[in-house]
Amino acid sequence: MKNPVGLLAAFLGGAVIGGALGLLFAPESGEETRKKIAEALEKRGIKLSKSEMEDLVDEIKSEMSPEAK
Repeated sequence: MKNPVGLLAAFLGGAVIGGALGLLFAPESGEETRKKIAEALEKRGIKLSKSEMEDLVDEIKSEMSPEAK
C-alpha cells in the first residue's frame, strides 16, 4: 500500500490545480479572474505582482496547450 500521506498530498495538490484551472477557464473576464486568484493567494500569504501573475497564467496555459504534450 502506498504512503497515505503521499496520497493525501497528491489529492490536495490535484484539487488546488483543478480549482485554479477552473478559475482560469471560467466565463469571467481575464482581469477579474486574475484578481480573484491574487486575492486567494494573498489570503494564504503569497503575494504576486501583476507581471508575476501574468507569468503564472502563461505558464499554466502553456502546460495545458496540446503542443506541450
